[in-house]
Formats: sequence, structure tokens, C-alpha cells
Amino acid sequence: MKKLLAKIYKSLHLPKGLQLFIMRFLQDQFLVGVTGIIFNNKNEILLFKHTYRSHSWALPGGYMKFGEHPRETLKREIKEESGLVVSVDDPLKTRTDRDSARLDMCYIGVLIGGDFTPTHEVSEYGFFTEDKLPLLRQNQLFLIDEALKQRIDK
Repeated sequence: MKKLLAKIYKSLHLPKGLQLFIMRFLQDQFLVGVTGIIFNNKNEILLFKHTYRSHSWALPGGYMKFGEHPRETLKREIKEESGLVVSVDDPLKTRTDRDSARLDMCYIGVLIGGDFTPTHEVSEYGFFTEDKLPLLRQNQLFLIDEALKQRIDK
């Protein structure tokens, strides 16, 4: 029954804000989001142009499904939203938000391959150097800076 309801829910293609409201209303658990700092072989950072966000460019990511490991979530979300294939390697940061009952995990990874295909969530993608990033939220800039520092320290 749960699988059928999940398929119906997914087929509705509800706006992200409404999806979050429904998930929070029906679940008295934390939502777990996973974000990725994905690098290519030129040390550039993968960003998606999302169709549903106020800041259209952002780091790739999504919400965990039951039984999934955060690394699997990030790989799945990037593949579903773009067709790109990544390796998710090192954890970077975990953040909680008591006000919205949300846990966010960030991982560092690398592009393996795949061909970009636009979806209803992602219209474009790009790889950007730190000095050529489009307008991003401050928390995402912080994560990018932390990932770059971690790569230098290795």
C-alpha cells in the first residue's frame, strides 16, 4: 500500500514547498537531506539550475528514502535529476535545524560520467571555478569553501 501511495504522490509532480509541507505533516521524524560538492577533473564544482528554487543555481541534492544510505541518496538524486553519474566519497558537514525538523548532510564526490538530460527539476547544469560561481545561498558558498579547503589539505 505504501509503495502505491508513493507512486501516486510522485506522479503528481507537486511544487517542492507543498511536498515538504506534506512530508512534515505526515511524518513526526526528521527529514534528511543530502547535498553534494561534486568536482570534475579540473577541480570545478557541479551546480544545477533548478526550476523550483528562488536561487535557481544550487548544489545538487535531495531527500533520503527509507533504507537508503546518504551516499546512495546523492548518487540517485543526481542521476534522476540530470543523467550524470558520480562517485560520492567523503562526508563534509552535517547540520540540524530544530525549527524545521530537518537534518542536512553534505558529501564530497567526483563526476564519473553520464550525459546530461534536462528534467522537470533541473533545466541546466554547469561546472564552475570558485571565482566564477553564479549567485548562491550563503550556506552553499560556505560548504564549497569547506570542500575546497579539505581537498587542499589532502
